[in-house]
Amino acid sequence: MPRPKCCRNVCGVPDKNYFKPRGIPISQLEEVVLSLDEYEAIRLADYEELYQEEAAARMNISRQTFGRIIEAAHKKIADVLINGKALKIEGGEVAVNETESCGHGKGRGAKREN
Repeated sequence: MPRPKCCRNVCGVPDKNYFKPRGIPISQLEEVVLSLDEYEAIRLADYEELYQEEAAARMNISRQTFGRIIEAAHKKIADVLINGKALKIEGGEVAVNETESCGHGKGRGAKREN
């Protein structure tokens, strides 16, 4: 029997949760669903530029689990961009934390060196 999933902390639900290529009707597009935990991983690692260890701690998951989530998210986003699909952000077993301490949009935390 698989181990039960731990609830993942996310900083909030995005206001805009659907993206599609311009000029193509939705009825003609394949849709890729990005879960809220995948969205949060992208936000923390790519937007806020946190190290995986710090991002994993914010989400209340292990660094290895964070690595799997971010890899899946990157693959889905690449599929959307390369194959012209629609992207929908929804779902997943998450706990929403919209407090000031989550640092949403503030770019706080350990930054990666380029």
